Amino acid sequence: MIGRALSSAKRLELLDLLCQRKRTVESLARLTGMGVTNTSQHLQTLKAARLVQVEKEGTRSYYRVADPTTVLRLYDLQRLGHARLAEADRLVRDYFEGRDRLEPVGCADLLARVRRKDVVVIDVRPVEEYRTGHIRGALSLPLDELARRLAEIPRGAEVVAYCRGPFCVLAPQALQILEEAGISARRLDGGFPEWQVAGYPVEVSA
Repeated sequence: MIGRALSSAKRLELLDLLCQRKRTVESLARLTGMGVTNTSQHLQTLKAARLVQVEKEGTRSYYRVADPTTVLRLYDLQRLGHARLAEADRLVRDYFEGRDRLEPVGCADLLARVRRKDVVVIDVRPVEEYRTGHIRGALSLPLDELARRLAEIPRGAEVVAYCRGPFCVLAPQALQILEEAGISARRLDGGFPEWQVAGYPVEVSA
């Protein structure tokens, strides 16, 4: 059941989003570019595998991950998926490896650099996700605003961009924008959920 639930790159993307916070079907459909009906079907598959749960708040239904350790399983299975799932492999190759000019930075390595204060960390997720939780000290530069806000990034600084996780394409796309602007940058290997589950410093904005 779990194997089937995780055999789709779209369902992995949904898990990536739900690892950050609970969401409605409608918001998940908007973020993934799928229709509401298709999104709901994927969520039902994840629910049947006991990977997600539904909770009611008034008249609205919210999906959330059933267990925080789902995040860790997701990253382990993502690595397996590189070798075993053709669609996942294509996604990673096209959006990630093809845009990486420099080796991605691991969470432990980034934490050390943040503590040394010799790196600028940028969060390229939508601002509402940044406010829900982000890497401590990270700048909020959503992908759709990045090109016009490049002046906010200190020149000459080492830049690391991050987004939702291994199947999120925001950080790889951000690297392309930064490179075209002459800014050398790397991406975090993984994303905010992996950082958070590891117990590294996070902040919540009002």
